[in-house]
Amino acid sequence: MSSGTRPAGTGRLVTGTAWALLFLGLWLGGAGTDEGPLGSSAPTTGDIAAVGRPPGAELPPARAPLAPVAPRRVEVPSLGVDAPVVARGLDGTGAIDPPPFEAPDTVGWFGSGTEPGAAGAALFVGHVDTETRPAVFYGLSAARPGAKVLVTRTDGSVAEFTVDDVQVFPREEFDAAKVYGPREPGRAELRLITCGGTFDRATGAYTANVVVSAYLTGA
Repeated sequence: MSSGTRPAGTGRLVTGTAWALLFLGLWLGGAGTDEGPLGSSAPTTGDIAAVGRPPGAELPPARAPLAPVAPRRVEVPSLGVDAPVVARGLDGTGAIDPPPFEAPDTVGWFGSGTEPGAAGAALFVGHVDTETRPAVFYGLSAARPGAKVLVTRTDGSVAEFTVDDVQVFPREEFDAAKVYGPREPGRAELRLITCGGTFDRATGAYTANVVVSAYLTGA
């Protein structure tokens, strides 16, 4: 798989049938691969992560969106995540190309979508594990509302996001529009997505996705 390229400033989101195709490409366990033996310890739909935002949680106000600039690196200090970001496009079937299995500590950004910090929802995807060890987003389900996500952009600016929701979506209950679309019109948002549930060796894929949602609160 090869990295996608990003036309500057388009900031568009995939819609219609392409949403369903994008969803199919985000089962990062990967059909027909040997990834996933650590799946028994990956987040499941019974995790506390599935409760979303705790009632009464006080979160900072949203900041106005920034100019569209591509990402270079993402950090989630509370989880120990500090990883390079590469643009990924769609493969021949119309599904998003996750980072190659040979780069488990790299995060993929859907480069034909929204830039992090610009209005809309930017999509970041990463593997949960490999055949032998945890990968970049293994601890993603431990994220909690109020946690910070820092995205260093290619112009040197840093967009600061605040987590407001953490959920686990089983395959049969996945709502692509809800996950990938912005929660509030005009707001700059971010999604961090990885595998969850259990690893099904018969299909070579995980049974759920962990989705961390965040919104821009500083720069």
